[in-house]
Amino acid sequence: MLMFNFCNLYSGSSGNCSYVESVNSKILIDCGVSCKKVTEALNSINVDFNLIDAIILTHEHLDHVKGLQVICKKYNIPIYANEKTFEGIKQNIPEDNKKLFKTNEKFEIKDLEIFPFRIPHDANDPCGFTINHGDKKISIATDIGHMTSSILSTIQGSSFLLLESNYEPEMLKSSHYPYLLKKRILGPNGHLSNEDAGLAISSLVGSGINNITLGHLSQHNNFPELAYKTVMESLISSKVNLDKLSLGVASRSEPDSLINIA
Repeated sequence: MLMFNFCNLYSGSSGNCSYVESVNSKILIDCGVSCKKVTEALNSINVDFNLIDAIILTHEHLDHVKGLQVICKKYNIPIYANEKTFEGIKQNIPEDNKKLFKTNEKFEIKDLEIFPFRIPHDANDPCGFTINHGDKKISIATDIGHMTSSILSTIQGSSFLLLESNYEPEMLKSSHYPYLLKKRILGPNGHLSNEDAGLAISSLVGSGINNITLGHLSQHNNFPELAYKTVMESLISSKVNLDKLSLGVASRSEPDSLINIA
């Protein structure tokens, strides 16, 4: 029987890290919290950090790479990223740990086929990932300034999707954030709102996606119940059949349950 599991360890503007495993592979997507926190999260799902095969990076922002330097020193794990992402990382990562991939070109880690697809975000060369194992596909799509037809086409038919639902526009506009930061988040290379996440999911459900987790919620301009409610209202408005749909919200501060994809 095919084994293919996903676990959100941390997701939010304060730090991001996810875990994917098959029978032969164990990988992390991003590492935007401390080595200690990742170790504790992995222990909570009975995974030994020494068994992690690789860390793959979406982009160089600190909430996605914060723990890398200590992890490389302590565990000597291969770090996969594109060239421009490595150029933007401030931490000292040994050259021997760096493994290059090219955006929009597939690569493999053991029995996992990984496709890094381009996303609109204000980083050097940011990407999301589809991770294929057998006939199942996990998609990670966060830090998206706006949804594109190319992204929708890439992630359709996923067995599981982690999709950004970062902010509620009115909360952001009335927040304490400086004007330029608000402009950045609201812009085409910023983040995806609850409303836009709902519209994207409504258009994707027809492709067979029925297991979705909302992620990368803003700590100050969103909260889980609001993200969930907004997306559900969009699905209901689009007359989506909710009977077979599983919609969750990723935790910011602690690991979620392990999700069995296969």
